[in-house]
Amino acid sequence: MKLTDIQPPAYAERRLRLARAMQGGVAVVPTAPERVRNRDTHYPFRFDSHFWYLTAFPEPESVLVIVAGESPRSILFCRERSEERAVWEGFRYGPEAARERFGFDATLPIAALDEEMPKLLADQPALYYPLGADAAWDARTVKWLNSVRERERSGVTAPARVQDVRVLVDEMRLIKDRDELATMRSAAAISAAAHRRAMLSTRPGRLENEIEAELLYEFRRRGAQFPAYSPIVAGGANACVLHYVFNDAELHDGELLLIDAGCELQGYAADITRTFPVNGRFSGAQRDVYELVLAAQQAAMRHVRMGHSWNEPHDAAVRVLAQGMIDLKLVSGSLDTVLEKETYRRFYMHRTGHWLGLDVHDAGEYKRSGAWRALQPGMVLTVEPGIYIRAAADVPPALHDIGIRIEDDVLVTQGDCEVLTDAAPKSIADIEALMRSAS
Repeated sequence: MKLTDIQPPAYAERRLRLARAMQGGVAVVPTAPERVRNRDTHYPFRFDSHFWYLTAFPEPESVLVIVAGESPRSILFCRERSEERAVWEGFRYGPEAARERFGFDATLPIAALDEEMPKLLADQPALYYPLGADAAWDARTVKWLNSVRERERSGVTAPARVQDVRVLVDEMRLIKDRDELATMRSAAAISAAAHRRAMLSTRPGRLENEIEAELLYEFRRRGAQFPAYSPIVAGGANACVLHYVFNDAELHDGELLLIDAGCELQGYAADITRTFPVNGRFSGAQRDVYELVLAAQQAAMRHVRMGHSWNEPHDAAVRVLAQGMIDLKLVSGSLDTVLEKETYRRFYMHRTGHWLGLDVHDAGEYKRSGAWRALQPGMVLTVEPGIYIRAAADVPPALHDIGIRIEDDVLVTQGDCEVLTDAAPKSIADIEALMRSAS
């Protein structure tokens, strides 16, 4: 999906849903600030996810204001057009073009925000904004409220409640609509192609960063704007470091390579992990551990179904992994004992998944009123069991420094889950066949 493909009515409908959920009041949702990388050089701008979800407006220095009530209004504050700045920075919409292109009820220059907000907040019951997300915005908001309170003798009242707007938007974002799913399927396809390219490019003697470059090339070549997160390209023992990002070691014959990488497409993330042999052939011990992790993922996916609780896939994966660890002589005792004492956590120390969407670890609560929430159609999550076996005296030598994770992006449906990232080879037979084709 390109910016030209964005349909303003879909975003207007989201703003209307938020206004209804507010039941009165004013919501303020700023986009992300630009960040200086060094001296006068900025990081590439990336919009705030909540702001994007409600607007699809791509420019910095922008704020969405929603006035709820019987006739809700959405107002965008944005930068004015400037022919002089366009020479240096390129095209910017300006208020008038932004209103026409993105379907806002009104648009105003960002310079007018502090003047207009006290007027918009007057006699409103509540203010919704990202409370605590940014100290400067907190201070700015207090000034607006105090400005309204200064008019109390004139009969004007300030909002009595200040609430975090993200609570409402997070719940909306948890269920993906048709357009979001189309974008996520595209992001998954691009990312799967990049993993295939990485497998075809891997051989002993290459460096982790060379394989990372293959991933990034494929992302960009196919239209993705960014990687969704810093890729993990971890050979050998490096795969036992969960968030390894140095990506600068040489790849050796007989080792495994773990790659955790996904692209970002129009803000939406893919998140795939594949683990495969550097030389294209799994050894006996590697094969045993890999099949264990794959079985754990398959057990988890059988529980990614409408009505099942969030924690059921994790519990299913843990049972398979724990029994496998007993069989591999990594832990001792009965399955019930290993689960109760959590001795499996030495080799599997993370959860089996997370929500996925505009953020890699996406918005949405995992529990409601103290209970794991039920899965519903339209939710997208990762399923990513793993096992990380560091060398130690009490670990069988054949298993030393084997780190394996298998991760897919999964959509909850009315029936069996849909694996969005299934195009990335995952079975031992498929991986070995693909890597043989490169020789």
